[in-house]
Amino acid sequence: MTLESLLLSQDAELVSVIRPTLESLSIDVEICPEARAGNEKLISDKFDAVIVDCDDLEGGLTVLKELRNTPSNKSSVAFAVLNGKKTTTQDAFGMGANFVLQKPITTLNASRCFHAALNFMLRGRRRYFRQPVNMPVLVTVEGKTVKATSTNVSEGGMALLLPQALPQGATPILKFCLPHTDTSIEVEAEVAWADLKGLAGLRFHQVAKETQQQLERWLDARIEEEFPGTKDRISGVGERASDGSGFEPPPQRGD
Repeated sequence: MTLESLLLSQDAELVSVIRPTLESLSIDVEICPEARAGNEKLISDKFDAVIVDCDDLEGGLTVLKELRNTPSNKSSVAFAVLNGKKTTTQDAFGMGANFVLQKPITTLNASRCFHAALNFMLRGRRRYFRQPVNMPVLVTVEGKTVKATSTNVSEGGMALLLPQALPQGATPILKFCLPHTDTSIEVEAEVAWADLKGLAGLRFHQVAKETQQQLERWLDARIEEEFPGTKDRISGVGERASDGSGFEPPPQRGD
């Protein structure tokens, strides 16, 4: 698994610093030099991080403002790059930025910023990460139990292949054992979508705390397998930058 980022900028100097910094963290970078094309990308594709050259790219501020309204990227980690002459750091945070970088940006400043943000990206990835599986699931609906197969599992639900379509408005009970574990999980679900062929997407509902923790630990292990070194990469993450670092982390509660 590789994290994905979108950098909206025409600034060659900025790109020459940001791209290698992200790539050193195993984060793929797509460069978009126009705000309009960037908006189209944000509508059609999913990115773990979005970096916007707010002050020096025409339309950049609008992209930042509208980012939280895009279904695919409303939870992406947002970075605002400012030139110190137009938009203030406070304004950028108010528009939805999670981190703010001030030009001129050095490799050291960029590295510290993206290292600090990596944990946020990984947590965001886990929220929508779907682990492919071929897992037996017992589905109980209205007192009747049928055998089904899950094709993927996420933090909030799973996709199922059933022998028949689920009734409209059904709230089935799912019972399954996650691959490579011996822990049986039972959880209530609601149908998010379904077709007439027996394919369905189910959203977990009222998950017990212990069950949620078991699921998250299992998904974390799968992410670690696909993105080796995750724990090492996020060690020390979250420390606030010292004065003159060139970037501002997100405001802390109570600050």
